[in-house]
Amino acid sequence: MTLVAGIDSSTQSCKVVIRDADTGALIRSGRAPHPDGTECDPNNWWRALQIAIDDAGGFSDVDAISVAAQQHGMVTLDIDGNVVRPAILWNDTRSSKTGEDLVNELGGGKAWADAVGSVPVAAFTITKLRWLAENEKENAARVEAVVLPHDWLTWKLSGSNDISTITTDRSDASGTGYWSPRDGAYRMDLLKMAFGRELLVPKVLEPTEIGSRSSRDQPLGPGAGDNAGAALGVGARAGDMIVSIGTSGTVFTVAEVPAADPTGNVAGFADCTGRFLPLVCTLNAARILDAMCRILGVDYARLSELAISAPAGCDGLVLVPYFEGERTPNRPDATGAVHGMNLKNSTPAHMARAAIEGILSGLGAGIDALIAQGASASRILLVGGGAQSEAIKRIAPSVFGLPVIVPPAGEYVADGAARQSAWILEPGAQPPAWNIEGEEMFTGTYTPSVRERYQEVSEMVANKL
Repeated sequence: MTLVAGIDSSTQSCKVVIRDADTGALIRSGRAPHPDGTECDPNNWWRALQIAIDDAGGFSDVDAISVAAQQHGMVTLDIDGNVVRPAILWNDTRSSKTGEDLVNELGGGKAWADAVGSVPVAAFTITKLRWLAENEKENAARVEAVVLPHDWLTWKLSGSNDISTITTDRSDASGTGYWSPRDGAYRMDLLKMAFGRELLVPKVLEPTEIGSRSSRDQPLGPGAGDNAGAALGVGARAGDMIVSIGTSGTVFTVAEVPAADPTGNVAGFADCTGRFLPLVCTLNAARILDAMCRILGVDYARLSELAISAPAGCDGLVLVPYFEGERTPNRPDATGAVHGMNLKNSTPAHMARAAIEGILSGLGAGIDALIAQGASASRILLVGGGAQSEAIKRIAPSVFGLPVIVPPAGEYVADGAARQSAWILEPGAQPPAWNIEGEEMFTGTYTPSVRERYQEVSEMVANKL
């Protein structure tokens, strides 16, 4: 039996899966937590990876390894490969103003969309580089290379100390703001515009290219950004719209042509198969469920029971879940709001459902934005930790207006990395076909008024009511 390993180094934790390369059968797995916050010393990721590998029974019998990880995080290295400062993560909004400055300096959203397929916001690596150059000049002066979380972890697995050997893949490179999915090339002029000088950047590997090998001589795959890893792991096909509810909320689909949305609502990313991955990301997703459980003093199961018992539309109650600002639409300084409360709807059940309808309505707007960019949607694939909420599964069809398919609980980002590991062992036109068993389908009556009311209230929140 040929075994392959996939790693998901996410915002909150590190997950490892080891699968049969031929069938995709899960052999064993492991995990370890990451520190909370919006910046992190990358060495914490490395320590967590070692714990997760040990928890999974080690890699001694594994034939190939690939790493997927959270996108955008800025890892800065000096000439000797030392980390200059803690990595600033995707969900850190301190660079929102520098993002606006960069957009204006290049001539607006259309110029950016034409150049790199996306309009930079605080999440993007390029805005963090500008923030570093302006606010931490001593640290900025030490920086020789800028890489992403999965790049750094793959490099660490290789055992190299040479920063010139660091590699990345198309999907993660496309989230930096200085690599063009359309052209398949870095825009070093944009990096220089942001940081003030050029930096060493990782070589971008092709989908099945082996850029390095582990200390055990196992081939290391190109890796992936987390959303591209999930698309590969879930086996997304034409007409599938993937909605992931994790720390962030994302909506994305596999496309044959690159996207270029001048509004910035759709990020024109690449995927890890040679295609493209237009994507909409919201900052507020599963953590809203955590917050609502605290507010109501209930667990997840009871939260679902309450939400399902309330009527669609919550009798006019709307919760806009901008608890951490918002990325799409770009409202980094916004806060959450509850609107339309009255004596009838001031119940725990209405609050629970309003929170879930708020999360789903924000993601529904992302579906609309992707369709406006030419994507098609015949069904929703719902993944991520939030997809295990019974209320989310049952309410989603009425908010999205499409059938919702929920694969069995799993680590689909890590699975995508494992599938890539199998692919590099036997490169072909397509990755190996692994079947997913145990999918559930949910349908419901589409209630467009829920999203219409949410849109109205969210605009009021943006305009400070």
